[in-house]
Amino acid sequence: MKCISIIPDKKLLTKYICFIFIMLNCYYKAQSVAVSGTNWTASIPSITEAGSNYAGTYASATNQTILNVGLPALLGSVKVYVHYEPNPTWNNSLVLSAKRTSNGTTLCVGCTISGGTAYQTVTQTALELFRISTILSVTSYSGINIQYQLSGVSVTIPAATYNSKIVFTVSN
Repeated sequence: MKCISIIPDKKLLTKYICFIFIMLNCYYKAQSVAVSGTNWTASIPSITEAGSNYAGTYASATNQTILNVGLPALLGSVKVYVHYEPNPTWNNSLVLSAKRTSNGTTLCVGCTISGGTAYQTVTQTALELFRISTILSVTSYSGINIQYQLSGVSVTIPAATYNSKIVFTVSN
């Protein structure tokens, strides 16, 4: 029995394989993040005694926000960034922090999720919250839980309703 190669040149074969990987990478070109959950209103108790201040920090549910992150083949890793936008107003004395409270689930063998398990201050400039690494495969993680913490609440901050919008982005 004789084997016949349709690609007689090894260099051409290498180029052909690379072309296939490039085409697959273009097909699965964009990383994605889908965000779900509910709005969080920190439950801050009233001050009942003159001269008192608000105490402590206030934390949301451990699954206040749920992220689903997808990344294309051959990318290697992606970073999930977080920042806030005043919506419409925010006081800079208030400190909002976020952390990842679960790894979520994935079918990818050899993929890892790392970082973000300790509270990180969320600012108006995007900062890396956590990272997902893959080995030559299209990967998706679902059900990554995010928890928030609010601190800096004080009687010295003018009485108002302060809101912010948390924004998640994915980049390699």
